[in-house]
Amino acid sequence: MDGTGRRAAVLGSPIAHSLSPALHRAAYAAMGLDAWSYDAVECGEDGLAAFLDGLGPDWAGLSLTMPLKRAALKLADSVSDLALKVGGANTVVLRDGRRHADNTDVYGIVTALREAGLGAPGSALVLGGGATAASALAALAELGLGEAVLAVRTPDRAAEAAAAGEQCGLAVRVATLDDLAAHLPVDLVVSTLPGRAADAFAEPVAASGAALFDVVYAPWPTALAAAVGRAGGTVVGGFEMLLHQAVRQVELMTGRDGVPVAAMRAAGEAELARRS
Repeated sequence: MDGTGRRAAVLGSPIAHSLSPALHRAAYAAMGLDAWSYDAVECGEDGLAAFLDGLGPDWAGLSLTMPLKRAALKLADSVSDLALKVGGANTVVLRDGRRHADNTDVYGIVTALREAGLGAPGSALVLGGGATAASALAALAELGLGEAVLAVRTPDRAAEAAAAGEQCGLAVRVATLDDLAAHLPVDLVVSTLPGRAADAFAEPVAASGAALFDVVYAPWPTALAAAVGRAGGTVVGGFEMLLHQAVRQVELMTGRDGVPVAAMRAAGEAELARRS
């Protein structure tokens, strides 16, 4: 039991869909942190500074979703090397009156891939060029990959994600999604495309024999995940990334080890089932 009340929350816009409250609250309950609370707060980029300025000493940390991950870098007192390289922070730890920005998305991807037996891909193709793609490239670098292809609709919009991969020691070749077939087969395809944006690539990816990590978690499975699964390929969904990045956030915010991964997974899966 812990009678010391601390507060945490997930911020972003839109935020109503976030699974973070279910995950973090389950962790607190299993860890005996009965006086801790975790909420979801609708917050756009223009409101982040004022929100941070209004936080009292009872606050332990914040989870950040889009569109706040880049803005947080400028509002923190310190920033982890990884968050700087990736160009975004999904976590702010509040301690001793200071704000420390960090990135646990990379940890989430690395852990999800390793759990699925995909911890040493020899080649990879990343679809999409946003913030999650940057984290995916950093994760591939951490897994020991030396080069990856980044496929996007508009190459000039991939500059930040590609730079993040390069900062982490990964050689990144930028290609267009229209030319995706030319970059198959690979060991692993990582899709950071939202919603049904990857549907058109389901059959060529499945036919290539690649394993798939798809960051989407609802609705699940995506057409891409279903096609790869039917072809006998290994499929990792976005829920696993979300779970493990939250596990690391709980560690950082509470300062405790032994975070109850199983309890958090069960709570997240129950919430997804309830919504469906």
